[in-house]
Amino acid sequence: MTNTYRIKELALLTIETATGKAKSLLEASKRQMGFVPKMYGAMANQPALFEAYSSSYAAFRQECGFTPIEQEIIFLVISRWNGCHYCMAAHSFVADQMSKVPADVTDAIRDGRPIADHKLRSLADFVETMLETRGRPTDADARAFFAAGYSEKNILGVILAISVKTISNYTNHVFHTPVDDVFASRVWEAA
Repeated sequence: MTNTYRIKELALLTIETATGKAKSLLEASKRQMGFVPKMYGAMANQPALFEAYSSSYAAFRQECGFTPIEQEIIFLVISRWNGCHYCMAAHSFVADQMSKVPADVTDAIRDGRPIADHKLRSLADFVETMLETRGRPTDADARAFFAAGYSEKNILGVILAISVKTISNYTNHVFHTPVDDVFASRVWEAA
C-alpha cells in the first residue's frame, strides 16, 4: 500500500520535541513502558486522540474480563484485519514476551490460519465477525461465542477493543509509522 496518504507536516514527537499535554502524555508512557513507542509520538500530535487511546486501552486491559492471552488475540485479529504492520509487530512481541500467548496461536493469527484451541478460535472468529459485519453479528454468531464460554459483556469488551485498535491502526496507516527496534523481531506485512 505504498500509494496511501502519508502525514507530511507532522513529525513523530518525542519527549524532547513535544510541549504541553503532548509532552506530559509521552512522559507518562515512558514511565510506564520504559520507552516511548513511535506510535505514541504520532498520536501525541493530537493529544485528545492520544489521551482517548491511552485511557480506553487501559480500561480494556484492566476492566473487560479477558485474560492477557485473550486480549492479545483480540488485538492481533483486529490489527491483521486492518492491515496494521506496526500493531501486528508490537502485539506479536507483547504476546510472546509479556502475555505468554503460545507461539502457534500468535503465528496462526499472523498467517490467517485457524487457531487450534477451540475457545480461542471462537474468540478470534467472533472478533472477525464483528469486523466483517461492522458490529452486526447474527444470533447464531452470538450463540457460538456464548457456547465457547463468553458473555454479552464480552461482546461489549470486543467493541471497546475494536475502537482502541482502530485509533492506533489508522494513526499508523496515515503516519506509515516505522516499527520500533524492540518489536523488529516480529515485523509483519499484509499479504
